Amino acid sequence: MAYSDTLELVQGDTLPKAILTLKDSAEAASGQTLDPNDSSTWAPINLSGATVKMRIRELGSTTVKSTLTMTVTDATNGVVETDFPTGTLDKAGIFEAEVEATFVDNSIQTVHDLLKLKVRAAFG
Repeated sequence: MAYSDTLELVQGDTLPKAILTLKDSAEAASGQTLDPNDSSTWAPINLSGATVKMRIRELGSTTVKSTLTMTVTDATNGVVETDFPTGTLDKAGIFEAEVEATFVDNSIQTVHDLLKLKVRAAFG
């Protein structure tokens, strides 16, 4: 599986916030020529009225450990964010997360590439 980014975190922390920009790899951003291999050329996904969730599971597992509802901070430009509520990062290890948007017409779009979360053990 391809990973779009790796977030390096510490067990028990609730920050930093994960801030993501959701983009459409099949549509060029304004003023850009579409390059399927260059995400800087992709158009943002308009998230107006959408609900966005991040599901996290331990690498190699099929069981979802946490589901976080992300905050849409800039709908037109596809920007969302979330912190990690207490209990989300309660274990050190490697995790993966998928991001899914549900739009006002109940259509669902899941980001193909996953995020990797590397959670190291906290001191003491």
